[in-house]
Parts: sequence; structure tokens; C-alpha cells
Amino acid sequence: MSTPPRWFTDTDDGHSQWYVERFRTMAAEGADLAGEARLIDAMLPRHSRILDAGCGPGRTGAALFACGHDVVGVDADPELIAAAEEDYPGPTWLVADLADLALDEGQVDPFDAAVVAGNVMAFVAPDTETLVLRRIAAHLKPDGFAVVGFHTDRYDMGAFDRHLADAGFTLEHRFATWDLRPWRDDADFAVSVLRMPS
Repeated sequence: MSTPPRWFTDTDDGHSQWYVERFRTMAAEGADLAGEARLIDAMLPRHSRILDAGCGPGRTGAALFACGHDVVGVDADPELIAAAEEDYPGPTWLVADLADLALDEGQVDPFDAAVVAGNVMAFVAPDTETLVLRRIAAHLKPDGFAVVGFHTDRYDMGAFDRHLADAGFTLEHRFATWDLRPWRDDADFAVSVLRMPS
């Protein structure tokens, strides 16, 4: 990891543990934490291989695993990966920086899809956005796809569109929410389906 992700540089000490406890509390209170996973599950056949890129403490990957998918979650923050391992055994959880993602033996099979939820792209190191998307693309099967969600005040949409094109993706669909409300230019959130050419 040459330049650390913004997750480490732009957040306060203790942020990772706060983030873990926030989602543990929400889960205990019965909050719906699987919206992103429902969308990805609907787009794939059962037993698909899915990369949860920037998985955090594991809620999305765990929901996909519970649906019967083969899930590998990666995150640069060891504290978040430790929480995922503790709370959600089953998926494979790995500490890795998305900017130099290169999965080792045992995880080299390409993925049918990648999910990049939770503002992950806004937390990568500055000027690595295209590289991150390229590394995700490199781990997908031909015609594989990635679904990327973030708040539009955290990552400029014009820049994102340039970055995804430079990474070799095409924009297939865009929505304003994970439950597929129509995209509009003033939306405060974007969910983009990116496809690799077959």
C-alpha cells in the first residue's frame, strides 16, 4: 500500500471500531442491512462467485453467502476484516488494498461479479480510482460486472464516468438507489452497473 486509502487518512482514531459497532447495533435492532445484496443476488444465478470489494465488516458479503454464493470479501482495514471474521464466518475475508489487488493461489478463479458498496470508491487513495476499478476488472470473468454505489457529494459523477471508461468498463445501467429508483442528475446517490466487454 503506497498511498494509504482515505479511510485511514480522512477519519478519526477509533472510526473503524465505531463503524463496526454501528452496524452491529443496527443488526441487533433488526435493521435491513441486505439491500445491496438483494440486488446482486437478483442479477446472478445461484452459486456464483462474487467479490465484495471494500467489504468492511462483512454485512453485504455475508448476505450473499447466505443466498448460496461463493463470496470473497477484501478490505484494507484489518480491524474491519477481523469483525467480518467474527460476525460472519463462512465467506473468505482478506486484508487487501484494492489499488494493488492481486488475489493469491486458492483465490485466483475469476469472479462473476463484484459489489462495491458503502462509499468504498470515495475512501480509496486519491488518484487511484481508475487503478482500483482496473484491479477489480482484472478479477472478473469476461462479461462479468461490477455494481458500484456511493454518495454523489463524495465522488464526482463525471470523474467516475471517466475512471470507469479508462478501466475498461462500460456503463450498463445507473440508478439513484439500491432498490432501483430512476437515476436523475440531482440524485444524492448513484448505483452504477459496470460491465466488462465479453
